[in-house]
Amino acid sequence: MWRLNRVRHKAGRQGGSSEEARLKRREHEKALRQARRDRQLVSKRLLLNEDEEQPEVTMDTMSGEQDVVSLLYKLQHSGPERETHLRALSNTLRGPSAQLSFIKQENSMHLLVSLLTGSNAQCRLHAVRCLHELSHSPHTNVAPACLPATPYLLTYLSGQSTKFTELCLYTLGNLFPDSDIVKEKLLAQGIIPALANCLENQRHNLSVVEAVGFTLSQLLQAKDAAEKIIPQVLASSLPTQLLSVLTPDQNFGLAPAIECAWCLHYLACSSEDNRELLARGALLQCSSLLLSLGDAVAEGKKEEGMELLVCPVLRCVGNLLSLCPVDSLSTQVGDVRLAAAVCVLLQAYPHTQPALARESAWVLNNLTAASSDFCSALLSLNLVPGLIQLLPFSQGINTMVLRVLANIAHKKKEFCVQLAQLGLVSTLCATLKMADQEMVTLSLEVLFMLVLSTQQVADEFVRLGGVSLLEAIQYNSEGEMRRRAAYLLEHHLLTHSSDLTVDNVP
Repeated sequence: MWRLNRVRHKAGRQGGSSEEARLKRREHEKALRQARRDRQLVSKRLLLNEDEEQPEVTMDTMSGEQDVVSLLYKLQHSGPERETHLRALSNTLRGPSAQLSFIKQENSMHLLVSLLTGSNAQCRLHAVRCLHELSHSPHTNVAPACLPATPYLLTYLSGQSTKFTELCLYTLGNLFPDSDIVKEKLLAQGIIPALANCLENQRHNLSVVEAVGFTLSQLLQAKDAAEKIIPQVLASSLPTQLLSVLTPDQNFGLAPAIECAWCLHYLACSSEDNRELLARGALLQCSSLLLSLGDAVAEGKKEEGMELLVCPVLRCVGNLLSLCPVDSLSTQVGDVRLAAAVCVLLQAYPHTQPALARESAWVLNNLTAASSDFCSALLSLNLVPGLIQLLPFSQGINTMVLRVLANIAHKKKEFCVQLAQLGLVSTLCATLKMADQEMVTLSLEVLFMLVLSTQQVADEFVRLGGVSLLEAIQYNSEGEMRRRAAYLLEHHLLTHSSDLTVDNVP
């Protein structure tokens, strides 16, 4: 169903064969995206030339600086050979020392900008390549030195050349992390409407859509994004365009969808009021995509990189659910089968991707917290047994799953009866023995609701030796766990075990 398109991908140059270099770049790119699962990640990317698969060029400090000075002189005094000299300069600017040397030379950036804005198309391409190499510099003072070029980079986003547009986008995206000055200038220069126009005009060009997503995600991860950037983005056409990329269309690329999904995640998690995103149908679109992804995983179609899309889409849905009015939940989500899709993802990743399983359980918790319909769907679609089987798992998966079961039990007594019939009581006997205090406390809460629902549940718990378990908790624990265990024993279970005496607990 999904495919990770092989557009010319970005990472530092590696040694070895062409194929080995490509694989290493792909692995590096995958690692960058995977790191986003647990924290926001600002990163730089380097777009390689299509004909550039050679090992990394190494040079000592002195030769790099000398090459920069020599090439700048040649560019100032040469005519037809400027293309050759510019290509050589872009290669030279791969070295960090050469990058510093370049920005220290008088009028170097002015010369590069003049070539960037000249009439020679090849010179413009090589000039933006030089800027792209500079933007990838580890030195924080290089980005501000590139400011004279940024208005032209923005202007060129409306151009027709895919390669040129990509270079401009990744160059702009690389400049944000190192300099607040660059970010402020670009915002003032209109980078947000420029990105919106670019995405609108190039929406069928996968590599450009991916590049726009990367550049926008860099902006949205700024520390002051919630105050200065997100309101501008929400006021633009970007959210609608980003959502249009999140399509289950099998002909569309996975990589662009990943970048755009992360942008939507940053919008959803950084804004206290998501009414604008909800009004644009963000929850419905993300839920539809999640339903499609769940169906694909259920059919065994775990394409390369699919989990990198699942993560931000889950987070979008979870965040938007938390602020969606209960009375409009069915309209915003669209289909209770979403619960089944999330359960598929939850059960697909606990061993290989536990963080994704935890995210899935969190979304399921948000679905069931306020909706009896989704609680009913989990029971009617026979999804609860699979959830119960996940209670022995750790890493936060079991606690979140138990919260889902608590949501179901809280809705109706009939649901409690069904949960007991599905074997939850015996499983709670096991979770009550766990060392995880949160797990034990939650187990006591669910047990309380089940016991209140019907006499048969209390009888079953006593037959399974539950009274001795509560006794152990009562005498060996403190705080909330002790009080809950004592209350259950004294008010609901002692009458079922006449030979047991339990002291009063203050």
